[in-house]
Amino acid sequence: MKKLPRILVVEDEPAIAELIAVNLRHNGFAPTVVYDGAAARREIDAVLPDVILLDWMLPGESGAALARQWRKQERTKTVPILMLTARSDESDKVQGLDAGADDYITKPFSTQELLARIRAVLRRRAPEIVSDSVQVGDLALDAATYRVTFRDQELKLGPTEFKLLHYLMKHPERVHTRGTLLDKIWGDHVFIEERTVDVHVKRLRESLGDASPMVETVRGAGYRITARQSVNQGNSDAAA
Repeated sequence: MKKLPRILVVEDEPAIAELIAVNLRHNGFAPTVVYDGAAARREIDAVLPDVILLDWMLPGESGAALARQWRKQERTKTVPILMLTARSDESDKVQGLDAGADDYITKPFSTQELLARIRAVLRRRAPEIVSDSVQVGDLALDAATYRVTFRDQELKLGPTEFKLLHYLMKHPERVHTRGTLLDKIWGDHVFIEERTVDVHVKRLRESLGDASPMVETVRGAGYRITARQSVNQGNSDAAA
């Protein structure tokens, strides 16, 4: 029997949590509902979910604080997190994405939108299996073994950052707009905003460590990867 994707729903309003769970069950997912951060941690310690649906406003620790913790932990750093919140200002969305969320869903939301977003992050978590390898300067990526190395040191990347780096490295020196990257990395997920690209480029740079200056911001245009490693990273980050 095919394993159903496990969805951990962290939502403190029982009526909303149950509505989400019912719709997930009816659409081929295996939801587990908890109402606060402590219960969420216990569930994750027991069984790692495939996706976390995380309410921002929770009793005790906020969803944003939980997301930051899970992004720092090796076991949970690559689990997709979808933030659920009534806060719809752009600054709130940016804060949620910066905290580690892969996507941001404002209440009220439609069931179909929620399901589409979940399917999209699951697709991104399981990148297409390809056998090519690519190298730019001292940075090497092997898609078949899902490994990235810089000067023979292996780097750890999340699934979206891996796909982003793979695409950039296959087209070195070329400038890619945020819209192009959305289309190539996120595909038909029409809900994603361009700011999401900036957040994942930031995460990619953090994962690349000493190789981070190779990912350049081209002011007013987009991003590119270059073999040159003497880039002024401060200017690049400011332009992002």
